[in-house]
Amino acid sequence: MQAYNNLLNSSETICALATQPGGAIGLIRVSGSKAIEIVDSIFSRPILNAPANTLHYGEILDKDHQTIDEVVVSIWRAPHSYTGEDSVEISCHGSAYILEQVLHRLIESNCRQAKPGEYTQRAYLNGKMDLSQTEAVADLIASTNKASYKLALSQLKGHFSSELSTLRSQLLKINSLLELELDFSDHEELEFADRTELIALSEEIDHKVTTLARSFKTGQALKNGIPVAIIGKTNVGKSTLLNRLLRDNRAIVSDIHGTTRDIIEDTISINGVDFHFIDTAGIRKTTDYVEQLGIERTLATLKKAQIVLWVVDNEPTESEKKEILAQCVDKHLILVHNKVDDFTEPTNQQNHAATSHNSIYTYHEISISGKYNLGINQLEALIYKVADLPEITENTTIVTNARHYDALTRAHASLLRVQEAMAMNLSGDLISEDLKDTISILAEITGDQITPQETLHNIFKHFCIGK
Repeated sequence: MQAYNNLLNSSETICALATQPGGAIGLIRVSGSKAIEIVDSIFSRPILNAPANTLHYGEILDKDHQTIDEVVVSIWRAPHSYTGEDSVEISCHGSAYILEQVLHRLIESNCRQAKPGEYTQRAYLNGKMDLSQTEAVADLIASTNKASYKLALSQLKGHFSSELSTLRSQLLKINSLLELELDFSDHEELEFADRTELIALSEEIDHKVTTLARSFKTGQALKNGIPVAIIGKTNVGKSTLLNRLLRDNRAIVSDIHGTTRDIIEDTISINGVDFHFIDTAGIRKTTDYVEQLGIERTLATLKKAQIVLWVVDNEPTESEKKEILAQCVDKHLILVHNKVDDFTEPTNQQNHAATSHNSIYTYHEISISGKYNLGINQLEALIYKVADLPEITENTTIVTNARHYDALTRAHASLLRVQEAMAMNLSGDLISEDLKDTISILAEITGDQITPQETLHNIFKHFCIGK
């Protein structure tokens, strides 16, 4: 942390390209105590005393006062900027040569090239956002669908931080009552902390913590895409189905058994959520070594999938159902009847219950025709339905970050110790230690306590240079 505080106290002014190369316009960001002074020294118009939040048209000049480019300069004064420092944004033409020349001019005027994530790092150190919000910036930039975008935006706006702040306040309240009880331990007639009420409150807090932790699996799926395995025997139309879903001929379609020997993967968005489809090798007994390797990969893929499309071209036997169901205990299974070319309605969705190994599994069933492209839209709707995703709004809090999940898991364990100690009526000072641990763990997520240098480094190193 000290290294990062040293950077904060540094007088260095930094610069970097904040936009992707190749666009019509390129934006260079300058931040630091001398940002306005440095840009003023290479700009054709005086801006040293320009008001905050103003735009200025002019030219960036080289050492010989020759024009490098006509630009628009935006002025932001501390603390009302992204980093909390004086900042200037230079909008140039997007030529790689022009951008290079402007950056070179800034660097020779006493700017330093920014490190990856340094702007957001300075925003955190200057109190413009907490640590979880800085991570949301990276997630927002990396978002590829509506769901991951909404989750990142919600976290950036501070909804997750607000929930954690409420939990910490409640824990501090419990701890304060326990410490007050200790201060007046000589007055037995006074009771500041009713243990029954405190246990109930700690259980309520723990429920919220575990709910957040359990949302991590959903958060990862929404962030990275929900894996969907397409399985079945050879030649039942798995590859045709994949091509229909992708609206592209990604997989080879052939009447020859065992054509698909390797895993074919691609992603589509359904209602703003990414589903990662995996076409697998057909499952059958074979003496072909290469095909057998493909089948083994199929079984490995099946274990990782959250949704399984079991494609058949005729009614499977009860023993076949039991075999597949046994492998899909913790998955959403859809039995897809393909090559149903003579039905009038394009879908035939039903929910079914089947018994396998003395357990009841629920699965869904639908009829389609991959050949004639019938029922594909209805299948997509069913896939989205069985994913059982929560409605995502800008106020939704779903954990998507492994660091946050780890902290919440540790906070839950600490809260369990608190509840056990209270139930055993142990001394308040012992309970207080675990409460303080829980508060400290939750504070790690937002960075409201001293955060190890390596943690900060790991967070910010994944950012691009201009952020």
